[in-house]
Amino acid sequence: MSRGKITERLLPGGNEPDPRFTLANERTFLAWIRTSLALVAGGIAIEAFTSGLFVEPARKGLAVLLLLLGMMLSAGAAVRWIRVERSMRNKSPLPLPLIVPLLAATGALAAVVVVIFILWR
Repeated sequence: MSRGKITERLLPGGNEPDPRFTLANERTFLAWIRTSLALVAGGIAIEAFTSGLFVEPARKGLAVLLLLLGMMLSAGAAVRWIRVERSMRNKSPLPLPLIVPLLAATGALAAVVVVIFILWR
């Protein structure tokens, strides 16, 4: 049975892993997507509801930071899903999650901005 041209291009070679592992990889992907949606919602909320807390440039900057992080996290989740699936099919070590440091650093930066403006106010 053929897997299709797109699948063959994204996941060349190797053997089909145990379906439980593929489904666990998919659940992890969906968890990253939920996190990215929460960041997007946070960016929208910052812009829509915090005009009394932040000066406009800081509010817009923080909102854009959260929106961009959500966008990058969503794309990174897709790349990570493919990389893990390839590793499982080729029985090679799992790749490090490069999106974790990005998420941690940007989340910390956003929290610092909020703390500074709360204390400054």
